[in-house]
Amino acid sequence: MVRIRLRRTGLRHQPSYRLVVADIESPRDGRFLEIVGNYIPTTNPFTFDVKEDRIFEWMKNGAQPSESVLKLLKSAGVIDRYERYKKGEALEVLLAEAKEANDKRNAAIKG
Repeated sequence: MVRIRLRRTGLRHQPSYRLVVADIESPRDGRFLEIVGNYIPTTNPFTFDVKEDRIFEWMKNGAQPSESVLKLLKSAGVIDRYERYKKGEALEVLLAEAKEANDKRNAAIKG
């Protein structure tokens, strides 16, 4: 079984994480199949970048997100867009919407 989960990187007391697709039996910081994003919780607000097209592809093929990744994906709106993708909406439209939402979030952060 394949999972989308967090892999810890960064220094002590300065965590950052990569979203990786890995076999369920491999260790947390062990072997993985693909890097699909990153998450930095120490910034205010947190930094969360994902390759939505790759996430959609892996989830379509049966990959399950871990609990923590599921919460992050919901907060970024990725799960809602994935549900619309499953119902038949065009991938290009959803990716353009995701880019626009990300640009608005970045503009609000910068002030």
